[in-house]
This record gives sequence, structure tokens and C-alpha cells, in this order.
Amino acid sequence: MSFSVNEPSNRQKWGAGILVISYAIITLLPLLWIIATGFKSPADSISYPPKVLFEPSLEGYVNLFTTQTRASEETFEALGDPTTWYDEIVRKKGMVIVGPSRFSERFLNSVIIGFGSTFFAIVLGTAAAYAFSRFRVPLKDDLLFFILSTRMMPPIAVAIPIFLMFRQLGLSDTHAGMILLYTGVNLSLAVWLINGFIDEIPIEYEEAALIDGYTRFQAFYKVVLPQAATGIASTAIFCLIFAWNEYAFAVLLTSGNAQTAPPFIPTIIGVGGFDWPAMAAGATIFLLPVMVFTILLRKHLLSGITFGAVRK
Repeated sequence: MSFSVNEPSNRQKWGAGILVISYAIITLLPLLWIIATGFKSPADSISYPPKVLFEPSLEGYVNLFTTQTRASEETFEALGDPTTWYDEIVRKKGMVIVGPSRFSERFLNSVIIGFGSTFFAIVLGTAAAYAFSRFRVPLKDDLLFFILSTRMMPPIAVAIPIFLMFRQLGLSDTHAGMILLYTGVNLSLAVWLINGFIDEIPIEYEEAALIDGYTRFQAFYKVVLPQAATGIASTAIFCLIFAWNEYAFAVLLTSGNAQTAPPFIPTIIGVGGFDWPAMAAGATIFLLPVMVFTILLRKHLLSGITFGAVRK
């Protein structure tokens, strides 16, 4: 029996399907466990053996978004019956809510810094990549290698110089400083990836636009940019993932005003130790923006990964 070179056999299809499903299960299992832990009680979250079936509870989310303190019986009598469902959850532990926690502020900082640095990295990276692709730049290959080499350097190697620099410039614990830093780190990746996509776009399209009376910027904006949209979108996802998850610089350079969620979530302390449901709830909420952003651009991501792989 002969098989087509391009068409896999049924056995190969089944084998590939089993491998993909197995990999998906292994990959998603830790994520599903984190999500489930966010709905456990503190006792269930540390039980041994671990509980797969448990009674769902929103205590972790309540602890994440509120600041609580112990209260005496006289205080409870003065406050009266709980007026909300989350107040009732807290009262059962012998505590009262004294105000909101700082998780919302830290989460907002992550949104501002992550998306802000991604925007600037994409804008500057696209402009630089277009210049490298379309103009004669002296020492082009050397400059591109130098740009890429900045990505190879481990962050801890430059942490102290950056800390001293930020302290002198007054950028420590500021949104502008973190956006500037993450933009600089992501810029090398953006230039290299987008440059590869623009190189695949025939220059004849721009030449035809220039002959029709377009300016260089109009040709770039109306001809090149739409065709490079898949590459720009996939690059934006990678830049956002780095800025969103970055931990080392966030710990070193922020402490209050501009602190992001990654260094804040591990500091959530419960009664007698770490509040694992609250930490899991924070991690679950922290995953959502990147997940939604990736899902919205998933078509561009798949197209961008395979762009230029097949020649017609």
C-alpha cells in the first residue's frame, strides 16, 4: 500500500492527535490547579493528600481584595449583622474588613506599564525595522547583531547599574521609568522580528505607490504596515508577555507607587502563613489580560509564525 507524501496516514493522524492532546493536558494541568486553588478554603488548599473534589469558596478572592483585622465580640455586637456576602465570609473567621487591599493598584500598574511599554516598543521597533529593511544603513549587520546581543544579556548583570542610574535620574518607583526600561529591553526583539517580516514584503509595492504620488510615509503607512500587521501583532504578544511577567527589575526598582502585580502577589500573607487561595486568585486574575490579548490576536499570531515559510 502506498501513501501520499503530503497526506499522512490515519495512524499518523491518530498518533499526532494523541500527542497534541497529551501535551495540552500536561500544559494546562498546572493552570487548572491554580484556578481551582483560588476557589478552595485555606484548609483545603494545604490538605494532604490534595483535594480534587472540594466545596467551592470565594474566601481567597475576598482576602485578595480586602484588608482585614481581628475584632472582639464587642466590636461584632456594635457592627451588627453582616450586610454583604463577603462581609459574612470574613466574620466567620472572627475578622472584619477595614478597607480594600492594594492588589487593584498593583494590577493597574501592571496594565499601564505592560501595555505602555509594548506600545512604545512596537512603534519604535517598527520604525527601526523599516529603516534597516529599506535603506542603506552603514554596518547594518553589525548594528543588528549589537541590538540582538542586548537581548542575550541576563537582566541581573545590569541590575545594579540600572538601579544607580534610575536613582540619579529620579526614575525609581515611577511608571515612566519602568515603561522606559521595558521598552528598551523589548526593543531588540521587536526590531529583529519585525525586520524579518518587512524583508518578506516586495519592495516593488512601495515603488509603485511612490510612482503614483505617495510620499515615503504614505507608502509605509498604507502599503507596508497593513501587510506587516501579522508580524507586528505576534511581536506585540511576545513583548507584552515579557513586560507582564517581569519580576527581577520590578522587585529592585519599585516598592510602592509603580509596583506591579508579580512582586506583590507572593507577599500576600494570611493568618499563620501564606494565604494560598488568595495568591492563586491573584495569579488567576493576573493571567486574564494576557490571555484575552493573545486570544484576540491568535489569528495574527499563527499567521505571523508561519509568514514566509511557504513560497508561491
